[in-house]
This record gives sequence, structure tokens and C-alpha cells, in this order.
Amino acid sequence: MSASVVELTNSGASFADVLGVARGHATVELSNDAIASILASRQRIDDMVERGEPVYGVTTGFGALAHTLIPAEKRAELQRSLLLSHAAGMGAPVEREVVRAMMFLRARTLCRGYSGVSLGVVEQIVALLNADVFPVVPEYGSLGASGDLAPLAHAATVLIGEGLAHTAQGTEPGADALRRIGRDPVELGAKDGLALINGTDGILGMLVMAITDIEMLLKTGEIAAAMTVEGLLGTTRPFARELQVLRPQVGQSDSAANLMTLLADSPIVASHRHNDPRVQDAYSVRCTPQVMGAARDTLAFARTTAERELLSAIDNPVVLDDGRIESCGNFHGAPLGYACDFLAIALADVSALAERRLDRMLDVTRSEGLPAFLAPDAGVNSGLMIAHYTAAAIVAVNRRLAVPASADTLPTSASQEDHVSMGWAAARKLRTVIGNLARVIAIELVAAAHAIDFRRPIQPAAATARAVDLIRDHVAEAGPDRFLAPDLAAVEQLVLSGAILDAAEGVTGPLR
Repeated sequence: MSASVVELTNSGASFADVLGVARGHATVELSNDAIASILASRQRIDDMVERGEPVYGVTTGFGALAHTLIPAEKRAELQRSLLLSHAAGMGAPVEREVVRAMMFLRARTLCRGYSGVSLGVVEQIVALLNADVFPVVPEYGSLGASGDLAPLAHAATVLIGEGLAHTAQGTEPGADALRRIGRDPVELGAKDGLALINGTDGILGMLVMAITDIEMLLKTGEIAAAMTVEGLLGTTRPFARELQVLRPQVGQSDSAANLMTLLADSPIVASHRHNDPRVQDAYSVRCTPQVMGAARDTLAFARTTAERELLSAIDNPVVLDDGRIESCGNFHGAPLGYACDFLAIALADVSALAERRLDRMLDVTRSEGLPAFLAPDAGVNSGLMIAHYTAAAIVAVNRRLAVPASADTLPTSASQEDHVSMGWAAARKLRTVIGNLARVIAIELVAAAHAIDFRRPIQPAAATARAVDLIRDHVAEAGPDRFLAPDLAAVEQLVLSGAILDAAEGVTGPLR
């Protein structure tokens, strides 16, 4: 299987699969084992319907209407009505990558063979993904239980020729989007509509992408911290391995090792190794591995949670191999919601740590000889004074976004669904926190590059020098005040693209 093809099997999916479909242009294919599992599960549903057994969402209504039996002649209408009524979201459309991840992950669960869905439904999802036709999904509507109902319903309406979709020609009605790619609306059978919406796929897709982005940002944040150590004439002694083994936290050890690697053979660090009257650096510098490491450990927990979810069958009811159809609560998003909230808390703290290091570089009373606000001719020039304001404002937003969404359950559906996860809200705000952290890191990088320049002729370490050189390709050295926003935006893009990390790792090799 080539890197440009992602195969849907009956055994789950990987991070690489999700990223290839959501952010890349991978083609999706159904494996033979997935098709076999779908058909076998569908046969069990058909057998049950023929026997006339009461099963939630198949021969009954939904939610608080679960005790209402549906006549056989109205069961197809039941599934169609379900999608249309549940497509009740509001707000701006969510991002392409989120919708594609959500659709792919819904297909992934259906391929596990526990949903009883018709094969044509899965084939329709695959066709839309491969044509890069993705439904318009409003931001608000999901409570994270029973899964991402409203977002998934908006996605599913396009399968039946309803709703709206983004195509190469713009936003079109679902029926027109299907015609454009030569597809007819899919005809829903028993349980098909319910199987399309009862999952945590939106939350999971956003969590997978968040974890990927955070892994890069934490390493980039360590590069910024290493540059700040040099800019503030800090020491590397607190990062030594013999100190880390005294507290065997994995993330802390990895973070400290990265800082030691990045600052290896730094002439700036060596220049004040002896006869320095200072006893120790401030917490924001000295405790960087402890904070960044704790964030890394939080990330490891979130990754484990996401990897387990990628192997799960998220639906209700589920069709078991022995033919039983059982109601369950696997659609509840609590595991993912907790992970998203935990990450938001950690990243809010990481952004606060970066802001404190930035503040020290700009304060002439604490910056070890750097000019005030890193401005030549300070007073006439304000330097990075207001860039710090921007960082502080962003950190304040991140602190507010660190308030857990998953602790804010509300009862719905006449209290049949009386405890919900709010996992979608947790994932949405985590995406904002990630973008904000990238901006704070970018501001610290700009400041640290200026600070390192002010230490000349003493040179930085090879790895941090490479990062400074890349920044200098886009941002001029400190000088008379100029329009500052483009400088910050340029470095923000270097952070988000991974270019800063690539530059440093071009010297050090892969960081931990």
C-alpha cells in the first residue's frame, strides 16, 4: 500500500491514516476484510428486522422516544428523518481537515463490523473523501454524547443528497455535489442513519491532529527556551542528566536532554561558566524541563487515549458477533474530552512559562545587560514592549480556555441523555490554545534572536544559531522601530510549519 493510499480495514486506524486523509490527499480504499465485516454485520440487522424484534434506533425511536415502536413501512423514513432533524448545528463551518477526519473515522468504525450498516453507505463516504467533497458542518451542536450527533448528521445529510457541501466549485447543495462526482443519493436502510451519527469521530479527529501539532510545538518551545537561556546568560547546569535521574519523570528527562543537546558547546553559555556571582536562574528558565516535561507526560496520556479510540467500535446499539444487538454507552466522549481538557491546561501553562521568559529578556533590570525592550536607543524606540503585551494577552486567553469543558455537563433529550461529555467543546478550544501557544513561542523566538545578537561577538550554540539564521531570513535584526506585526507573523508561520524545528534538528538530529 503506497503512502498516498489509506486502506480502511476491520481493525482500526493509525495516526498516520487520519493525518493522510485529513491533511493530505490520500486516497481511501475499502479492504476485503472490511467489506466482509460490513456485510456480515448488515445481515444480522436484516435478520433481526425480519423477526420484528424491538431494537433501539432500528425498530424504535431515538433518545426519549426510545419506547416508541416504528412500523416496518416507516423504518427507512425513520433513518432519513433522524439525519435531517439532527442536522441542527449553528455557527461558522468547521475546518476542512476536521470534517475529513470525522468522515474517515466514522467510516473506520463502520468497517469494524459492529454497526450493521449497509455497504453502500460506507462506499458513499469513501467516494466523497476521494473526490474532496466535504460537507458543511457548523461549529456548534455537539455535546459529545451520544457522540458528535449534530456534526455527524450534517456530514451524513450530503450522503443522501441533502445539506450543503464544499466542492471545487464552491459551496453547493448536497444533491448537486453528488451529481458533480457522478453519485446518486444513498438509500438508507434500517439503522443506517443512526450508525452514521453515533460516534466520537469529530472529537477524536481533532485530538489526533492536536497531539501531532503539540509534539512539534513542545520541541519548538524548547528551542525558544534554549535561545532564551543564551540571551539571558543562563546556565545549563540544572538540565544535567545526573539531576534528572533524581526525579525520574520521563517528560522532564526528555525535555532536559533536549535543552542540553540544543545548547551543546555554546560559547555564550561557556562565557560565564566561572566567576558568575549569580547563584541560580529564575524559575521560568531553570524549571523549563519540569514544566515542559509535565506537558510531555500529559501528551503521552492523551496519545494513549487516542490510540485506543482509533481501535474502538464507537456506536449504539452494537451488533455483536453472536447476533445479539445490545445498547451501550461507547459513544460517550468522556475519555477524549478529559484528554483535550488536560492538554489545554498543560499548554496554557507552557505559554505562561514562555511569556515569563520573554518578560525577563525585555526588563532592563533583569536581562543581564540587554537594552530595555531589546531596543537600540530605548526611549526613542519601544522595541518589543508591545509584542510582550500581545503575548500576555494571548496567555490570558489561554488561561480562560484552560477551564475544563468536560466538567460542564448538561442534561438533554428529556433527561434520557442526562450526562454528556462536552468533548467537542473541549477539542474546539484546544485547537485555539494550540494556535495561541504557537504565537507566544513565535514572540519569544523573535526576542531571543535579538538577545543573542546583542551578545556578539560571543556566538550561540550551533543548533540555536541555525534557528537564529532562519529567523534572520525573514526578520531583520533589532534596530529603529518598524512595523512589527509582519515580523511576528512571519515567525509564527515558521513555528507552525515546523521550519524552526527542522532547522535545529538539522544540527542536532531528531530531538526527543
